[in-house]
Amino acid sequence: MQEVLDALASFDAPALDEVTPEIGRELPSFADAVQKVLADRGEPAQEVVGDIRHILIPGLDDNQILARIYYPVDAPSGLLPVTVYFHGGGFVIANINTYDASCRALANATGGIVASIAYRLAPEYPFPAAVNDAYAAIQHFLASAGEVGGDPERVAVVGESAGGNLATVVCIRARDQDAPLPVHQGLVYPLVTLAPEGEALESIETYANAAPLNAAALDWFGSYYLADPTDATDPYASPLLADLSGLPPATIIQAQIDPLQSQGTLYAEALEEAGVDVTVMLYENVTHEFFGMGAVVDKGAEAVAELAGEHTAAFEG
Repeated sequence: MQEVLDALASFDAPALDEVTPEIGRELPSFADAVQKVLADRGEPAQEVVGDIRHILIPGLDDNQILARIYYPVDAPSGLLPVTVYFHGGGFVIANINTYDASCRALANATGGIVASIAYRLAPEYPFPAAVNDAYAAIQHFLASAGEVGGDPERVAVVGESAGGNLATVVCIRARDQDAPLPVHQGLVYPLVTLAPEGEALESIETYANAAPLNAAALDWFGSYYLADPTDATDPYASPLLADLSGLPPATIIQAQIDPLQSQGTLYAEALEEAGVDVTVMLYENVTHEFFGMGAVVDKGAEAVAELAGEHTAAFEG
């Protein structure tokens, strides 16, 4: 873990909260740090998958949504299970390329398809644009997974950080609209409130100066995602405030050294109180973004394997 953090620090980039979103999107990321470590070690830059293709999905706002479809190595015959994946980046930065490693690892670990969704980013497209795109994507695969060789009866959802927010919000929205639901939700250090208070602030304060995510960056993300600050209390922006009954089983993966750790804990408790089956996995001595670092951080690979196991159990019913 420290090797990645040292590589990230070596880029000597400005703090995210000191730049504009346009510049923020060009700054070196945790993924660049992992690539530097791999290059320094002389190791392969990426995990091999069976195939990759791209499709366009109709959006809800007269838009088209790009989805990158990953197929596993040695895919079995027949329809494959599908994981719809939402990347992190605080709704403002990053893209499907930044989180490519997570998707490659999940495809091979689940033996199924991973569909990574290029949802629209703020501030150009503030809340609820990302929610609309995420919801359109999950409903597309629940109805039409067969178009890419997937099984619409075996669709799960995964998201990291802000993507974890979207992953659970699409389940809440589907429940609200009596629409089909995925069989499982994998929430990796999810951002579940944009109006943190009380216990939700504990890890934000404890790890205020952590890397690669810190308290100032969280504030910066929220300021751009919400065109209207009062939207912070909308359950589709802050699912911790939502009615969580009737949602699919959830697995929450947490990093110890993470401002969002408390939010994950509170969300797990809220899901349990709502009668949702939830599994929590806390990984010690790792930071936010460790999930996609499996090539260089063992606990990242362990977390992917654990989540894949939870997905597989849900796929098998």
